[in-house]
Amino acid sequence: MDQERWIATKVIGVGVLGLALVGAAQAQSSVTLYGALDTGLLFTNKSPNASTGRNAGRQFSLIDSADSVSKFGLSGEEDLGDGVKAKFKLESGFSIANGAFNDSNGNMFGRQAWVGLCNDLGEFKAGLQFSPFLLSLYELDPRGLSQFGSSIVNYVDNVLATGIFNANAVSYTSPVLAGLQGSAMFAFGGEAGNFSAGRQYSASLKYDNGSLMVNASLYNGNAGGTAQTPVPTTEPFLGRMLGAAYKFGKVTVKASFASYKVAGSFNNNVYGGGVDYLVLPDLDLNGGVWVTSDRNQTKNHSLMGAAGARYFLSKRTTVYGQVGVVNNHGAMNTGLSINAALNGVAGTTVGANVGLSHLF
Repeated sequence: MDQERWIATKVIGVGVLGLALVGAAQAQSSVTLYGALDTGLLFTNKSPNASTGRNAGRQFSLIDSADSVSKFGLSGEEDLGDGVKAKFKLESGFSIANGAFNDSNGNMFGRQAWVGLCNDLGEFKAGLQFSPFLLSLYELDPRGLSQFGSSIVNYVDNVLATGIFNANAVSYTSPVLAGLQGSAMFAFGGEAGNFSAGRQYSASLKYDNGSLMVNASLYNGNAGGTAQTPVPTTEPFLGRMLGAAYKFGKVTVKASFASYKVAGSFNNNVYGGGVDYLVLPDLDLNGGVWVTSDRNQTKNHSLMGAAGARYFLSKRTTVYGQVGVVNNHGAMNTGLSINAALNGVAGTTVGANVGLSHLF
């Protein structure tokens, strides 16, 4: 009996130790499922005819991602010790309207799919990821890159998904030093025998002291490569951006300049600015104006303005309403919404949407 008790005690002890070790290992790593669901009703008084480009009349429709992108993803990190962490992210976009892929370029994890390491010296990532140029655009947008009436509409109008989803990419982001932080990305084209085909690189430098933020970034990409997707991600464009933001109390003011140039096609400058005002903890108001001008053909220009209100029913659920107007001259075809109204027609178009967003 004594021997049996001794064996039982040892077995229990080993089991408890094993559970403790497993618990410790699990405490050092984590995986999070996250996502957003967003849908709304969109109205515009004009819409382009797909064949002629002329006005096809009013539209009223249910759309996906009326304000923010509908998506789901997995993110995780593991503490490797000595201040080093391994990280990963897998993210897909989908449509609330019909359940299909959307804002994901037709791929299961077409938004983000990367693995990386970070410590006090910065963060390194490898895989499909957003460019520093796009992240600068987000930080300089007074409407948080709303899918309706913001600088992302001008961006996609010009260069489609290039710079948003960067395949075959490696990047490095520095730690913050005296308010300064830099980021650089290089994407391999992946085409055998042609190193420059599809090659992309981007960099940004930001200063932020909590009140004042100044941000500068660039993008340079070549056509070709192996990253062929439903929405092209290898438009050969040169991008430059410079902007600033100032926050005082509940109000943040932002202004920016962006240049999108495709050799032999167009050279557009976009001047933008606006304000965001957190009126109450559960009510946010924002608005912005963007002027686009074709430097090759000055008769081609547009003026877009939009304003929105978001009411936070909870930390996860938001209802919103947005109104916008765009005026196009010459061959400029700036639209109002990424979904269902990306392009516009000559003259003035007025639009609005209302919707619901939920985070998980």
